[in-house]
Amino acid sequence: MTASRIDAAWAVLRAVPDPEVPAVSVCDLGIVREVIEHDEGLEVVLTPTYSGCPATEAIERDVLAAIEAAGLGPARATLRRAPAWTSDWITDEGRARLKAYGIAPPAHLSAQQAAGTAVPIRLFGRLAGEPGAAIACPRCGSERTERLSAFGSTACKALYRCIACREPFEHFKPI
Repeated sequence: MTASRIDAAWAVLRAVPDPEVPAVSVCDLGIVREVIEHDEGLEVVLTPTYSGCPATEAIERDVLAAIEAAGLGPARATLRRAPAWTSDWITDEGRARLKAYGIAPPAHLSAQQAAGTAVPIRLFGRLAGEPGAAIACPRCGSERTERLSAFGSTACKALYRCIACREPFEHFKPI
């Protein structure tokens, strides 16, 4: 019974949209880390994309409501902030959904960055000749793009414009 209830919970959670980017689920983003069954009910372990994420409470509420609506409750949410969320936890399907939604998905972190031996986050412009600096437009695929603002609609995204098709788009920052 335990495995089927946990499997059912994962299936339900894969349909819970992120409140800030509804094209992807909280599972696509790697926010749901674990589902554990206890005697008193399910525990859903969540890692917010960053500690100040304003959507954290909404995500908790939506996750618990989905579990309850599916008849899998009672359930509780636990926030796990260590290890910190990384954009590498976004699934391949999530990256494809971001792109289809018009948001350039983040690049994968290098092995050095993932090991924590590099500068973990930068909130300033990329150097012109830096490898991997080009952000491809999610609409036309051109790498002739420019950053308009370090921040888009949320702190985890930056605002870009495609020079080729002249359309603006957001880029989900790799962290």
